[in-house]
Amino acid sequence: MTTPGGATLAELRAVMGGASLRLDEGWREAVRASHSALAARLRAGEVMYGVNTGFGKLAGTRIAPDALVQLQLNLIRSHASGVGEPLPRPVVRLVLALKALSLSRGASAVREETVEALLRLLEADVLPVIPARGSVGASGDLAPLAHLSMVLIGEGEASIGGRAVSGAEALAQVGLSPLPLGPKEGLALLNGTQVSTAIALVGLFQARDLFATALVAGAMSTEGVRGSDTPFDARIHALRGQPGQIRAAAALRGLMAGSQIRESHRENDPRVQDPYSIRCQPQVMGACLDALDHAAAVLEREANAVTDNPLVTAEGEVLSGGNFHAEPVAFAADHIALALAEIGALSERRMALLTDPALSGLPAFLVREGGLNSGFMIAQVTAAALASEQKALAHPRSVDSLPTSANQEDHVSMATGAALRLVPMANNLRDILAIELLAAAQAIEFHRPLRSSLPLEAAHALVRGVAAAWDMDRYMAPDIAAVSGLIAEGRFAVLSDA
Repeated sequence: MTTPGGATLAELRAVMGGASLRLDEGWREAVRASHSALAARLRAGEVMYGVNTGFGKLAGTRIAPDALVQLQLNLIRSHASGVGEPLPRPVVRLVLALKALSLSRGASAVREETVEALLRLLEADVLPVIPARGSVGASGDLAPLAHLSMVLIGEGEASIGGRAVSGAEALAQVGLSPLPLGPKEGLALLNGTQVSTAIALVGLFQARDLFATALVAGAMSTEGVRGSDTPFDARIHALRGQPGQIRAAAALRGLMAGSQIRESHRENDPRVQDPYSIRCQPQVMGACLDALDHAAAVLEREANAVTDNPLVTAEGEVLSGGNFHAEPVAFAADHIALALAEIGALSERRMALLTDPALSGLPAFLVREGGLNSGFMIAQVTAAALASEQKALAHPRSVDSLPTSANQEDHVSMATGAALRLVPMANNLRDILAIELLAAAQAIEFHRPLRSSLPLEAAHALVRGVAAAWDMDRYMAPDIAAVSGLIAEGRFAVLSDA
């Protein structure tokens, strides 16, 4: 059972993958209290934003009591103005879960039936079709959440097993009728950061797996160039005290422990220090890990937050504020993007090192009979192209803002756009790491019969399970795609303790 306000990232990741969201039944009392408090205020004739007024710049317009239901319907229909490709299934599952978690906190004045409808759709995997673009991440993710809400009122479109159906059919599939909206319910559904947060969470989960994979690739490349593990010594990192750096160094030590290749050059190696892409892995990767940890903490809090407006307490107070402003999500997404870019930049530099005989001591481009064979020459170029693209994609989005709603909403977060570029960046990084893993596996074979450590030999075997050793030039793209597929499955990430 999940307590509203206490969902963990592990629980949310499970929901994203298809698990149920079971709420502790205590949520019902809080929801009833908030809904009753709003009803009492309405009976007293009070004017409340979005309940019996217009929205945004139209907040000064009073709405007649007999038009309050129509007000909420009009809000949803007019705001369902998103464009672009639909959000993928894992994201939509998270959006439903996060919206249910938020409303079940009992500060949004919705009815139990509204929360139940969200949970029923999630349980049945009946997913609203939500266009990806149209939110600036302030006043909530209005357009995408309106598309979700259209299904709740029996309109719009949903997906069942990949088949598009009408909102009415989607509700019938889970035994529901179109939801008759009460006062404020449309606004409560549309306000909130659930879409930007869900997209950012998917990016975070992918980034954490890719981080672990990059440590494996980096350790393999260190072995390939016969690099030293002294820079990973715990004493070095304790003296600096950066937690991510300490953890990254420990993971690299664990990955290389017991390597015959490392032992073979411990004495009488004329090199004094390795290039930074080898030697400074704990420092760079540790900074990335700290950034990901910070983003994870922010997004876990946001996933459990109440982010609509106004808020209605159980005591009957109506509080108008701005929790819908997604600036924390925008900053978290920017941190994830920076980490994805830097992990890839370091990987590409190691890849370049492996192919340079002057620095690696290996055959040029990791292939014998160079000239006749080009080996990994252009694979490194591909990695460089992707690493360069990452730099442009990593430009902070949280520094951008365009006023909306006739300047009533005069500063926005752009959090949804910040989050949307994370999965494309993760895809780029996956391919960069696939190229490095192929190259590092090739490099290690030049040191046979010496063996690497147990985890790195396991990584080598994974690569060789889908891509043969490179003895002469052949079609390389399928090898990259095959190793990238293994990365996507998490096959390398589990080898690291990070």
